[in-house]
Amino acid sequence: MFACLKRYWGYTQFRPWQEDTILAILDERETLTILPTGGGKSLCFQLPALLKEGMAVVISPLISLMKDQVDGLKDMGILAECLNSSQTASQQREVIKHIRDNQVKLLYISPERLQTEETMELLRSASLSFFVIDEAHCISHWGHDFRDEYRQLGTIKDNFPGINIHAFTATATKEVQEDILAQLRFVHPRINIASVDRPNLAYRVMPRQSIIPQLTEVLEKHAKEAGIIYCLRRKDVDDISKKLNKLGYKNLPYHAGLTDEERHVNQERFIREEVNIIVATVAFGMGIDRSDIRFVIHAAMPKSIEHYHQETGRAGRDSLPSYCYMFYGGGDFRVWEFFSKKSANYQVMMDKLRIMYNFCTQPQCRHKVFVNYFNQEYQQTSCQACDYCLGEVDMVDDPLELGQKILNCVSSVRYGDDQGFGAGYLANVLKGNSTDQITRWGHQHNPNFAVMSGQTLIFIRYLIEQLIGQGFLERQGEYDTLAMTDLGQKLLNGKVTPILAKPLVAEKKKAITARQKAKKAQDFAGVDEELFELLRAKRSELARKHGVPAYIIFGDKSLKDMASRKPTTRLAFSEVFGVGDHKLKIYADHFISVIKQYGK
Repeated sequence: MFACLKRYWGYTQFRPWQEDTILAILDERETLTILPTGGGKSLCFQLPALLKEGMAVVISPLISLMKDQVDGLKDMGILAECLNSSQTASQQREVIKHIRDNQVKLLYISPERLQTEETMELLRSASLSFFVIDEAHCISHWGHDFRDEYRQLGTIKDNFPGINIHAFTATATKEVQEDILAQLRFVHPRINIASVDRPNLAYRVMPRQSIIPQLTEVLEKHAKEAGIIYCLRRKDVDDISKKLNKLGYKNLPYHAGLTDEERHVNQERFIREEVNIIVATVAFGMGIDRSDIRFVIHAAMPKSIEHYHQETGRAGRDSLPSYCYMFYGGGDFRVWEFFSKKSANYQVMMDKLRIMYNFCTQPQCRHKVFVNYFNQEYQQTSCQACDYCLGEVDMVDDPLELGQKILNCVSSVRYGDDQGFGAGYLANVLKGNSTDQITRWGHQHNPNFAVMSGQTLIFIRYLIEQLIGQGFLERQGEYDTLAMTDLGQKLLNGKVTPILAKPLVAEKKKAITARQKAKKAQDFAGVDEELFELLRAKRSELARKHGVPAYIIFGDKSLKDMASRKPTTRLAFSEVFGVGDHKLKIYADHFISVIKQYGK
C-alpha cells in the first residue's frame, strides 16, 4: 500500500482518515467518507483501485471534473479513462476497446450515462472492482447541490449485485448523511467522517460598503496570486469584471449567461494559469482543482453555510495558507429569498439562509461555526485564523444600551403593523440627519432623533444589520421595512443582550495587512522565492506543451520543496514532495535544468 503511494503519488504517508477508508475498501466493506475539500478524497478510492483486480467505476457529476481527474491520473502513469458527451465517436470507441482489453483501472462516467442500456451492457461485460459515487451530497434533497439523476444510483445494487459502492463528499449534514446511506441502500457500511475544519484558511467577513474599493484592497494584498471572486448575479459579474479590468486587475468573467465556448475558454485559461483572477457566479467551481488558489472573495453573501464552505474550500487545496473574504449586505438576503420562492424546498432553503445571515452578522469564531454546523465539536478555544479570533473585530462597549436605542427608534416610527421604514432611513433618524424624507414625515421631532449623533452612519447601519441577523429585528414587506421581533422585545426589556461589533477602521486594516505580510514571509521561510517563480514558469510551459492544467504537473507545495531543496540529481529530485516514479521519469530533467541554471 505504501509502496503504491510512493510509486504513483510520490508521498510517504497518508493524511488523516485516508488510510482508514482505503483499508475498508480493500477489506470489501462499503464506505461513506466525508473529507473536506483538499483533504485527499480522490486518493482514497484511486489507490485501492490500483491494488484490487478489475476496474473501478467512478460516478462524477461534471465532465470538466472527470477530464481533469483522468489527465492527472495519466500524468502519474495510471490507466484511467472517461466516457462522456464531449468525446468524439472514435474517442469513445477507443475507450470501450481499452475497457474490453482490461486496460483501464479507473473509469469516470456521469450518472446519466450509467442509466443507458449501452453502458450497462459494457460494464456487465467487464470485471469490476467497485463503484464510487463522488460528490455524493448531490443525492440528497437536503443537500446544497441536489441532482435528480443522482437519486437513481441506488439501482446499482440491482444491476450489479455483489459489487460494493463507496460514497465520497466534502460536506454533509446529519440529514444528508442519512439520505445518502438510505438511497444507496448501504448495509453496515464503514463511515469515516473527518473534521470539516480547514485550518489553513483564514476567514474575514465585512459589511459591503463600496465593493470595487473593497475588492481592490484585497487584490493588492494578493498581487500575482490566484483567486476567485464570487458574485450573486450575472450582471454583478459583468460589472465587477469590467471595472477591475479597467483598473488593471486582469480577470475573466464566468456565468451561465455566457456561451458554452466562452465559459470553457475562460475556465481553461484560469486553470492553465494564463489569468489568475476569475469573477464568477456559483456556476463556477465544482471540480476546479487548481491547487494554488490563494484567496476566495464573496462580493455578496452565499445562500447557505454548505455553499460557503464548499466555495471557500476551493482556496488552499494544497494545504498552504489561503484567505477567504466576504462582503455582505442586507439586500443579499432578500435576493436569495426571491430565488428560493421558485423552489419546492423553500422552507429548508430559508432556514439555511437565516443561519448564513446570522454567521455574517454575529461576531464569533468562524471555524467553530462551520464545525458545529456539521454536527462536530470544535476543541480549540481560538482558531487564530479568522477576524474574530485574531482580534480584528472590536466589540462595542455598551451593546445593550445601543441595541435598545435602535429598537426604540424602530418602534417609535412605525404606524400600526404595516407602516414602517427601512434601515437607511432609521440610520439617518438615529444620526440626526434632517433629510427631505425625514422632514416630510416629521421625524426630526421624534424623541429618538439624533440619539446616536456621535456615531457615523456606517457604524449605525452595521449595528442594525447585526440586530437583524441575530433575530432582534426583521425585514418585512415589499420595501424591506424593519419591525421588532419577540426576541427584540426581550432585548428592549433588558432580558437579553446582543453581541455587537464595530466596523473595521483604517488602523485595523493596516494591522491586518501587516499580519498577512508577516504570515506570507513565514510560509516562504527557507524557500528561494526567485527560484520558485522560475519553477512556476517552467511548470506553465510544460502544462501548455502537454495540454493539461498546471497543477497536474506539480502543485505549489512540490515547487516550494524544490525551491528549498534545490535538487540537481534524479536521486535528490525523487525525494521532493509529490514526485512519483512516472513524474520523475517525465519531468525531473526539465526542473533540474532550471535549478542548475539558476545556481550558475
